[in-house]
Amino acid sequence: MPLNPITVEVIKGALTYAAEEMGIVLRNSAYSPNIKERMDFSCTLFDHKKRLTAQAEHIPVHLGSMQLAVQKGLKKFDGKLEDGDMILFNDPYISGTHLPDITLICPIFYENEIVAYSANKAHHSDMGGKAPGSMAGDATEIYQEGIIIPPVKFVKGKVIDKEIANILLSNVRTPEIRIADLRAQMAANLLGKQRVLELVDKYGVETLHKAMEEFMNYSERRMRIEISKMPKGSCSAEDYLENTGTSNKKVKIKVTITVKKRQLFIDYTGTSKQVEGPVNAVLGVTLSGIYYVLKCLTDPSIPMNDGCYRPIEIYAPEGTLVNPTPPAPVAGGNVETSQRNVDALLKAFAKILPEKVCAACQGTMNNIAVGGINPESGKHWTFYETIAGGFGGRKGIDGVDAVHSHMTNTMNTPIEAIETIYPIRFLKYELRKDSGGPGKWRGGVGLERSWMLLAPSATLSVLAERTETSPWGLYGGKPGAKGEYYIIKPNGKRIKLKSKCTVKIEKGDIFLVKTPGGGGYGNPLERNSELVRRDVLNGLVSPESAKKDYGVVVNLLQSNNVRRKQKR
Repeated sequence: MPLNPITVEVIKGALTYAAEEMGIVLRNSAYSPNIKERMDFSCTLFDHKKRLTAQAEHIPVHLGSMQLAVQKGLKKFDGKLEDGDMILFNDPYISGTHLPDITLICPIFYENEIVAYSANKAHHSDMGGKAPGSMAGDATEIYQEGIIIPPVKFVKGKVIDKEIANILLSNVRTPEIRIADLRAQMAANLLGKQRVLELVDKYGVETLHKAMEEFMNYSERRMRIEISKMPKGSCSAEDYLENTGTSNKKVKIKVTITVKKRQLFIDYTGTSKQVEGPVNAVLGVTLSGIYYVLKCLTDPSIPMNDGCYRPIEIYAPEGTLVNPTPPAPVAGGNVETSQRNVDALLKAFAKILPEKVCAACQGTMNNIAVGGINPESGKHWTFYETIAGGFGGRKGIDGVDAVHSHMTNTMNTPIEAIETIYPIRFLKYELRKDSGGPGKWRGGVGLERSWMLLAPSATLSVLAERTETSPWGLYGGKPGAKGEYYIIKPNGKRIKLKSKCTVKIEKGDIFLVKTPGGGGYGNPLERNSELVRRDVLNGLVSPESAKKDYGVVVNLLQSNNVRRKQKR
């Protein structure tokens, strides 16, 4: 007999909020600013068949890979798990992202049977490797990116395995922070376990499993309906990474999308072979981009779970940029190639759903990792962050200014938190004028952010994109500004950095980031002149750009006088 739909909806809502609540526990319990402040983590719940049933609105690049990670990570533990165990791993070829992301899975037992799993993934600001932060822009093999942990029982009978913990903590620069963040991940999983068992106590195991099946089938039906509304046929698109970190050669992502009745086929034939540098994206990252784009272009109210994935068939040739084989380095694939994959997918979908696709966003996460020895404590410190940029313009609305876009969904790290913990002092944090691509609907502007190193020395890694190829506009919109990265020496000498590099910096050096803007949408000459004047008054567009790109003359002094009179 089918379940009462109200019961199904109540259980679905309870599981979805349980995943959100797991994230609250993880954030509040974590020590590192990257998890506590920037919120670089994701939480999920799975049924007893290891199928995704609920996820919080956390990080797209994590969430799309989680089902693959749980199924592959638990494979060798079938029949070998006990109540109180938790499985830990970070091997990207299993976990589906990169080494700094540690996955932790908790089986949920009821009367000696597994009824569900709680799982989360969090980005740790150092996992060893050749550079602090484990994000070296010039790595040539995965062993240079940090310690590789296969799936292991990190927690046995509710107790952390000290030998495994010692191996892990002996290979990282900040062990005290790492173990504290791992305990936060454990706490999040335990909260998910508690919430699932509360549902079991209230409704019973059979009802829980039937409800999970019902709303996964519901998501599948709704996704197939959305696909059925799309024009039938095939279209292709290409986009490029500007370099590999070890070579200046551009590498291509090519995708062909075929729409049939109620099913999608995604084919990456024609994509470049895997490369020596760290921009290879493991299969989980590629899947994440596909699932994210499809969610954006269909109906965002469809519950995201295993059912959403069923109408999609994917072919990513092994040994390519989007499905490499070990020991290819992959740190940048998770953060940069994932963004370019989304750009290529959106380019293709722009031919299918032209009014739903936005112009290119900044197309990079602007990954910055820095670390060294703290002169006060004599201990290692490591800091990692991503920095916001411009969102692409869309039909009927401008792009958002200074926001994390697409595959990252994090917050900007507050400078107060950084200055409190690390030997860094911020000098500038402002919107980047004229960086948004001109258009009928303007691209969002990026940021300018700079800080000075207060420690004697440190190692800085930049892993970024869009310094040579601009974020593209759509339908007559112009591209957004490219990104720029500089070291400014105490004598004023300015050194421009490559988008992927690892360098030494010294006390008094200033690191300056100018993040890319989003592409514009539509002909800039069709933009409402009052919107142009508003942008000039708000410091987003210069008077010169207003005249050159939009054909609008703005007298800034006269406009400010008018604004003062209006305020009076």
